[in-house]
Amino acid sequence: MAFLSRLGGSGLAKRCKDAQRLLKENGAIHNVFNSPEAPRDWQFDPIPVVFSSTEWQQMERGLVQRAELLNRIVQDLYGPRTLIRDGIVPAELAFAHRHFLLPCNGLFGATSPLSLYAPDLAKGRDGSYWVLSDSALPTLGGGYALESRLIMSRSFPQLFEPFQVHRLAMYFLALRDHLSSLSPQQEQEPCIILLTPGPDHPSFFEHAYLASYLGLPLVQGGDLVVRDNRVWLKSVDGLRQVDVILRRLVDEMCDPLELRGDSLLGIPGLLEAVRSGQVAVANPVGSQIIENPALMAFLPTICRHWRDEDLLLPSVATWWCGQAHECNYVLDHLDELTIRPIHPLPGLPQSTPGQLTAQQRQQWRQLILANPHLFVGQQLMELATFPTFENNEIVARRGISTFYLTAQRDSYVVMPGGLTRVHEDGSNLLANNEGGRIKDTWVLTEEQDKQVNLWLQAHPNQLLRPVFMPLPSRCAENLFWAGRYAERTEQTCRLIRSILTKLYEVNEFHDPDDRQSLDQLLRALTHVTLTYPGFTGEGADKKLADPRGELHALACDSQRIGSLRSSLISLGQSAYAVRDLLPEDGWRIVDNLRQNWHPRISKSQIGSGRLLKNINELIVQLSGFTGLTGENMSRETAWLLLNIGRRIERALNLIALLQATLVPCQQNSTEAQIREAVLSTCNSLMVFRRRYRSFMQLSLILELLIMDEHYPRSLAYQLHQLHKHICALPHDKLSQQPHQDQQLIDEALAELGRTGHKKLAGRAEGEEEYPLLRVFLESQKKRLDLLSDTLMQLYFSPSVAPQQLRSAPQEGRP
Repeated sequence: MAFLSRLGGSGLAKRCKDAQRLLKENGAIHNVFNSPEAPRDWQFDPIPVVFSSTEWQQMERGLVQRAELLNRIVQDLYGPRTLIRDGIVPAELAFAHRHFLLPCNGLFGATSPLSLYAPDLAKGRDGSYWVLSDSALPTLGGGYALESRLIMSRSFPQLFEPFQVHRLAMYFLALRDHLSSLSPQQEQEPCIILLTPGPDHPSFFEHAYLASYLGLPLVQGGDLVVRDNRVWLKSVDGLRQVDVILRRLVDEMCDPLELRGDSLLGIPGLLEAVRSGQVAVANPVGSQIIENPALMAFLPTICRHWRDEDLLLPSVATWWCGQAHECNYVLDHLDELTIRPIHPLPGLPQSTPGQLTAQQRQQWRQLILANPHLFVGQQLMELATFPTFENNEIVARRGISTFYLTAQRDSYVVMPGGLTRVHEDGSNLLANNEGGRIKDTWVLTEEQDKQVNLWLQAHPNQLLRPVFMPLPSRCAENLFWAGRYAERTEQTCRLIRSILTKLYEVNEFHDPDDRQSLDQLLRALTHVTLTYPGFTGEGADKKLADPRGELHALACDSQRIGSLRSSLISLGQSAYAVRDLLPEDGWRIVDNLRQNWHPRISKSQIGSGRLLKNINELIVQLSGFTGLTGENMSRETAWLLLNIGRRIERALNLIALLQATLVPCQQNSTEAQIREAVLSTCNSLMVFRRRYRSFMQLSLILELLIMDEHYPRSLAYQLHQLHKHICALPHDKLSQQPHQDQQLIDEALAELGRTGHKKLAGRAEGEEEYPLLRVFLESQKKRLDLLSDTLMQLYFSPSVAPQQLRSAPQEGRP
């Protein structure tokens, strides 16, 4: 392509770096290619795979034919089983596969059970395409193709100018229309959800991205409950009936009552709800039977039997070992074939043709002879190569392409594009599905492709009302804790910053008063972060004498609960689970901090200024996240819960800080230093100086930090904001009595109103603390802790693990 040639190696490398940065900012990670412990970003390649209009028409016909054929196979295997009765498909081939689920027998009627289909294809050296695998639940879903196209258009917009490239939106419009058509009720707008295994799944990015693009709530199994044979979504507004479930959960995990009893990801009773016709699932549970590679050996015969025509897209040559002749062929050609189990099995030896040791060949022989029906042999294809940009040069790499289809009435719509994965080692792609780079896949059109989007067009006189998506209880909980962890991280930063500043003064001036105030702040750090024993328990004197080790742990140790790094990781986890509900730029800040904030400092460098610089940068970014969520989120329930979490945490952190610093009486020589450090930690020193000039009196500090309801850092402000937000939460409209959460915040405000700052600052002569301040702070803390627990009970309904009343099926058995 001329544009790529004009860019040259350095220019192309810069654009690739920009594309990689966008992928990283968007959180586009996928660890199918790696261990779950080490996820990494995509490796994006800028040179697309291009199909001409004529070439694509032939490919499209073959993909649609194959989808229609597999759809009918699913209907038959879970219905009349004519393929088995007529001797076309051996019964053992179907019944031995892990995804043949007896509870799904008779579940599929005349409708298309295969709503989504995604085959992997390889281009041979002669230019023809062969199907390598069929999938009802692809590892790389259609959301990845959409993200790849978006990154391509932003990083290389000039690359599109000479070509008419088909847009992808039409496919997703067809997908959404198909999901709506599946709804058991057509009288009103159906409730469609996307079911994900959760943030720990390697493809969670794609789940969240697709849900956001289609405008669907992203939920987990624990967010759903079956009652009266209906599926209900547990939201903060109460239960809402679900009509259609777009699932990203493997078959056997979907219903722990009838399938795998140890599944904590599914919905107990889902299959019974499907049987009753009260909910539709796409793809239906049981449809992953098409992923059995042994079926490939029988597809040509099935196609001729049912359709009286040949397969337009042939499968890679496959021999199922459940047949004696084919099994002997596989055993005689172990070095030339790729050996695959019909479903994943643990502990299998390597199966790279031409690279087997004598021991591995013997292992395979024993495994196949013991259970021949569980294995297939497949021909090793000589893959065609695609131009790929690596190490500042264009090289040839072998590749596999994934295409996506969705049902539409009696046939299928093919996404005019897809994803191609390339790798230096073609056998690695075929045998292990690991490694490689991702390439966008284009389909050219001879005409200008019209602009298509997912927005619906209303009639000119149609009255439209806003429709708010239900907020699942699990999302509400993650938003609440994202707010708490964001505030906790920021306040920990500010306190550590005050301590590092005081540590510098101690080392520089060696003033005993500085030393005493530093010790008090260090003890306060332990109390605020709850990292006991820390600077207060056993061994405290040694740590106070040299605080660098404990400070290093509290800043950098991700395994230390309450540390800065630990809170930052928790913030990232909570925000990642609700990334589709947060402003895009706000999520980018959190993800950048989660991945990149790793201070490279040793214990001896704690007082050098490097940690202080890192913490200052962290405070700025956290403040940016606060501003973005405050200015870019609609004042709906999601924002309310995020802000409620923030207000509770700020109030509790302020109370803990005041308890550890202002409640104990200090010597006159250190009192002013500690009070100044408290104001600085609360980001209130400049406000205090402007308001009260040079009078560092306790009553004035308490007036600002506790009583001033108009000051955003005060306790009164937090309580008033909590009262406002809690009253705006969805409560039982029929109840005439205030709920417990409202009662608690009302009581806290009432106590605040009965208290004066001068009264709190009073003490009898000889007392070593301010007793009224201590009692007041303890009372407020108790109510806030109880408020947090009450909100958890009211809005974040806990998930109870279901218990199966019969034994779960054995691995690999229906």
